[in-house]
Amino acid sequence: MATPQSYSHSSILFFCLLFTLLLSATEPQEEDSPITRFQRYLRINTAHPTPDYDSAVSFLKAQAHSLGLQAQTLYFAPNKPLLLLTWPGSDPSLPSILLNSHLDSVPAEPAKWLHPPFSAHRAHDGAIFGRGTQDDKSIAIQYLEAIRNLQARSFSPLRSLHISLVPDEEIGGFDGAAKFVDSPQFAALNVGFALDEGQASPRDEFRVFYADRIPWNLKIKAWGPPGHGSRMYDGSAMENLMQSVEVVSRFRESQFNVVKAGKAFNAEVVSVNPVYLKAGLVSQDGFAMNVQPSEAEAGFDLRLTPTTDPEEMRRRIAEEWAPAVRNMSYEIIEKGPLRDYMGRPLMTATNDSNPWWSVFKQAITSVGEKLSRPEILASTTDARYLRQKGIPVLGFSPMKNTPILLHDHNEHLKDAVFMKGIQVYESLISSLSTFTEASH
Repeated sequence: MATPQSYSHSSILFFCLLFTLLLSATEPQEEDSPITRFQRYLRINTAHPTPDYDSAVSFLKAQAHSLGLQAQTLYFAPNKPLLLLTWPGSDPSLPSILLNSHLDSVPAEPAKWLHPPFSAHRAHDGAIFGRGTQDDKSIAIQYLEAIRNLQARSFSPLRSLHISLVPDEEIGGFDGAAKFVDSPQFAALNVGFALDEGQASPRDEFRVFYADRIPWNLKIKAWGPPGHGSRMYDGSAMENLMQSVEVVSRFRESQFNVVKAGKAFNAEVVSVNPVYLKAGLVSQDGFAMNVQPSEAEAGFDLRLTPTTDPEEMRRRIAEEWAPAVRNMSYEIIEKGPLRDYMGRPLMTATNDSNPWWSVFKQAITSVGEKLSRPEILASTTDARYLRQKGIPVLGFSPMKNTPILLHDHNEHLKDAVFMKGIQVYESLISSLSTFTEASH
């Protein structure tokens, strides 16, 4: 009989390996399912300022390969990949369908979350916590899972179906969708209709968006005489700026009153919100309280509706909000297009003039779901770049009975809501990709 000392080093290694294998066999393994694939995507930290685009693209490309989809990675800016997936249709001469989703996410503050924002924690009630659950990693996985289910039923599209997974949407999309739609690669797709992200609905109806508001960043600057804090001046920098803030606030109130009266949705009026004030001389304990500053500046987030006259808004800013006669100046930073290539508002028709609208509606009702009244999205998405090309685009994320948590702490999505969304996209993809009446 061998003693413990007589075992060889190789025997000990063998027994250690055997023990490790037996132990791992007894541990529960994460199943491969739509939910777990969603969780794996959520765990990739694609939040700004340093989104891990490469890991996200690698993961999504692997999913695409498992479905036999064509995949190409495009770069319109260094270190900012755009993944384009294609399910070829049987008649590639027909205009194609494009499903868009963005790779990036806004930052999260982990200390203010119930669960780490990139853990994809699944709670007992089915809530999956994670940055990007609603905005908008859910739809990317739902697109792919819907294709997986359709392929299992031997479905074949008539029109080619493309999925674009783009960078930088959360910071304007200028190195992502904006450059993509101007590229020869995009032109070759011959896109006839597209879907992009929407928002959750707290009600028992899905929301759908036919336009985005147009963002302007507005900076107003005032000048005035500097001097001792005890003196009274006419037209000091702070006084001039405060007068402008009051004028802007009255305009904001007039717009907000329309919303409060129930005469319009929030996104159907022009919104303007102050986001910063900058003035004063910095001292060791804060600001010098006995010095009147010679300059003061305020920043505003201004959102125009698609039908707002931009020239009229510029006139209002120049004459009422920041008049030069009060020693004021202003800067408008336009964050994207105002009109399409024919000079029309960036809006998609939601009536019989748009044949795609009827197909979209029927695809939703065929799975027993309802749509609320079509809306303008209060914020901004990459859909505006597609609409600029004259392509009809609807913003849609199949999330109902769900709180709106995009960019919020504890962003989450119920597993049942996520799974229902896959079924909805199965209906949409099959209906849109086999629709024959719209040829352009």
